Amino acid sequence: MNIKFFLVPIIIIMSISCNTKKEQAEMELIKETPVIPANYDPEEKLKQLDITLMEASAPVANYVNAVRSGNLIFLSGKGPLQSNGENIEGKVGVDLSIEQGYEAARVTGINQLSVLKSELGNLNKVVRVVKVLGMVNAAPEFTDHPKVINGYSDLMVSVFGERGKHARAAVGMGSLPGNIAVEIEMIVEVMPE
Repeated sequence: MNIKFFLVPIIIIMSISCNTKKEQAEMELIKETPVIPANYDPEEKLKQLDITLMEASAPVANYVNAVRSGNLIFLSGKGPLQSNGENIEGKVGVDLSIEQGYEAARVTGINQLSVLKSELGNLNKVVRVVKVLGMVNAAPEFTDHPKVINGYSDLMVSVFGERGKHARAAVGMGSLPGNIAVEIEMIVEVMPE
């Protein structure tokens, strides 16, 4: 009996098996790679909103502004540092109204976008905002923390659309560094490197 008669079917089966495994691996990669729609352009949205990002402020202690782990970027807490170099300070519910707290959270969002842009080079690489922790410097009896942190959340949705919607906590603090009105940290998913 000819040995080729037995080997040919085995080689064909092995070839099909290898191609199937390769196709499965390619399909898994496609599933893991986020698809960004052609009309998604946070950079253009910033222009439409007349928002100019500043240079990200340097950390004031032994930490960094952001840490990337895989496709996630963890942003350190930032405060409402304005373009004039001054922070929005005071306790919401005593020194500041809800509206002023909302604006402080929005300014903080702009600062976080500045950090994110410096890390990525382009905000179009953002897949989605995953999680936000908003801390409000508030009077003990103040209970409208979510209304303050909405200033941050509303900005993220304005810039990133549906991809800006995120899980969130909005909590009150007895004090914050330098008496700033809010401090906010964020986790963002980005395109693979």
